[in-house]
Amino acid sequence: MTRVLVVDDEPQMIRALSINLRSRGYEVDAARDGRTALELAASHHPDVVILDLGLPDISGFEVLRGLRGWTSVPVIVLSARHGSYEKVEALDAGADDYVTKPFGMDELMARIRAAVRRGVPASETPVVQTAAFSVDLAARRVTREGHDVRLTPTEWAILELLVRNPGRLVSQRQVLQEVWGPAYGNETNYLRVYMAQLRRKLEPDPSHPRHLITEPGMGYRFEP
Repeated sequence: MTRVLVVDDEPQMIRALSINLRSRGYEVDAARDGRTALELAASHHPDVVILDLGLPDISGFEVLRGLRGWTSVPVIVLSARHGSYEKVEALDAGADDYVTKPFGMDELMARIRAAVRRGVPASETPVVQTAAFSVDLAARRVTREGHDVRLTPTEWAILELLVRNPGRLVSQRQVLQEVWGPAYGNETNYLRVYMAQLRRKLEPDPSHPRHLITEPGMGYRFEP
């Protein structure tokens, strides 16, 4: 059965969507805040996510970014915001579709069916485990020897990019452009500093790294 995760802070909306989805043969999980949504997505692996942007704890945009850190599950945004700016921002953040409230249930169901057809199998795992540390891409959390490791936003962005490409060479230019932006394609000194910081925080022996590998003159590679 197709599993749908409904994320909305309005109980009436959750109830209406759950009734309509279950009557059509879907399995439904529901979350009334963003953190619960990310936890359910990681543990239950939905086939599609219906996401309201106005949540009480973290914004729907943060939920989107958290999901896109580890999964390609289709996300349909529901929002009372009708402006084109919000739609563009949601799509740029990783949404697959945008439906404004109020909406017709038949139209939403058609969009869900289309999203599921376009989707990928929900077999991705948000937790990457190495012998030295673990990376939870959904929760954006790194642990080592049972303790949280505090990373700066830039350190996290570099680590996330490498972890999402295990065993593959990621060029220096690609890291710089994806983390800092197109204007920084040649600032390799930035990378050396941040990679050294990551190794100090994560590798048992930073001078002989096992997981964050440098390919001299080319780029970096993550080995689980």
